[in-house]
Amino acid sequence: MTIDPIQLAQSLIRCPSVTPADAGAIGVMADALESLGFICHRMSSDERGGPAIANLYARLGDAKPNFAFAGHTDVVPVGDAAAWSDDPFSGHVKDGRLHGRGAADMKGALAAMVAAISRYLDKNGKPAGSISLLITGDEEGKSLNGTRSILEWMEAHSETVDACVLGEPTNPDRLGTTIKVGRRGSMTGRLSVRGVQGHIAYPHLADNPLPRLVRLLTTLAELKLDSGTAHFDPSNLEIVTIDVGNGATNVIPAKGEAVFNIRFNDTYDSRSLESLIRKALDAAGGRYQLDFEITGESFLTPPGSLAQIVKDAVAAAIGLTPSYSTTGGTSDARFIHHHCPVVEFGLVGETMHKVDENVAVADVTALTEIYRSVLERYFAAK
Repeated sequence: MTIDPIQLAQSLIRCPSVTPADAGAIGVMADALESLGFICHRMSSDERGGPAIANLYARLGDAKPNFAFAGHTDVVPVGDAAAWSDDPFSGHVKDGRLHGRGAADMKGALAAMVAAISRYLDKNGKPAGSISLLITGDEEGKSLNGTRSILEWMEAHSETVDACVLGEPTNPDRLGTTIKVGRRGSMTGRLSVRGVQGHIAYPHLADNPLPRLVRLLTTLAELKLDSGTAHFDPSNLEIVTIDVGNGATNVIPAKGEAVFNIRFNDTYDSRSLESLIRKALDAAGGRYQLDFEITGESFLTPPGSLAQIVKDAVAAAIGLTPSYSTTGGTSDARFIHHHCPVVEFGLVGETMHKVDENVAVADVTALTEIYRSVLERYFAAK
């Protein structure tokens, strides 16, 4: 049975699965995979709080090696629906492009995965191993009960994966230019400085916290973290907000707060980076409170056989040789890399999260062929 990637992508886009809602998207994926002979395990997870998340683990075969595709069915909100040229969830095709929220990020890639598997099976039959899919509805949100929960379920049921391709939109403006082999880590710092509120005309009766906050923020802004590494850009710290909450011009405020985010490479882990930040602030002087939230650690899948298979598949399908990259934000690869080698390759991300999100139909078709070639090459090498 051969599955049409465009028709499947349209069915997925027509599910308004704005995170954390599922809106039937996991069911669309499960139905398509079951038609190919996959055993599907649908699961709902809310153990870390928040709404229950629909997830799916599907597997064809029970032998090793187990090759996996991974991705997410949830999408970001549409924003101002009136600004869209058409219904954001129409999934319509116009002028050779597939339109709708999730077309690029990443329902088009999910459809390409399933279609690629159907083509592989039509030609080769079942592989000498297994093919799996890890599909979550919690990637665009807090990622608390998504891929992490699937991996925990797998571990509890003795399911292991030997290699994984994640279908995030890795290509900036042309299909075939970029394979992600790692990601920088991300951590957010919340800095608070307290003083004593008072009348501006009687400063000796108050304690203005803002000069201390400015001094600390200047220290952070001038801090050079590193110069980059072999596979990573330099780490960067950006101050994103400063809040005082003072609406009066004659009042010294009681506190000042600021938030900053750091995207860090493999020079650090979150603990070593937190230590460096605290030492710098301590040296600047003054009392402060600092709390960190860790979104993800930096990681790298050293370019090896899996990355080479994807690179060769791209070259064979469309004649381009992609480069390896670790740029961009976080992805669920930050969870998967603890279990197996993982690389990311998907569609062009130029319109992801934007009004009128769309991808070229030809790119979805080409990605299908690339994924099929990845399967051919992976199992031929085993």
